[in-house]
Amino acid sequence: MKAQVNEIKENLQTFSGTNFFYQIPLLKTRFTDGLKYLAEVAECFWLITDTSVIAKSLMNRSEFVTIDFRRLSKEKQDFTGYEAEIIYTDGNDNILEKHGYRVTDFPLDELRLFFVNNTLMLSSEY
Repeated sequence: MKAQVNEIKENLQTFSGTNFFYQIPLLKTRFTDGLKYLAEVAECFWLITDTSVIAKSLMNRSEFVTIDFRRLSKEKQDFTGYEAEIIYTDGNDNILEKHGYRVTDFPLDELRLFFVNNTLMLSSEY
């Protein structure tokens, strides 16, 4: 799994901008080439859906939303009962919302996404 994680991290760095936008039909939100790649190789379409729903609900509080996925340390997992968390901020470190995930099979320990103009993207694609 470690080799796959390193390969995913390396490949994510190659995305800047996007050639195509993909749409989540029910939400009418869009996502980019980098996220399509990530969703396919890491089998994490749930991440695109979850973060899109929540970020879209925060648009009345901030036009720009920064989304940070973090796997918690073993100590913090034992204390909180969550394996990972996703924190939504306004880009200036003001927390808008935080969600804990008790279990996740997401291969990366951390990931930053942006949601702007109804579009979810890798930070490198902004």
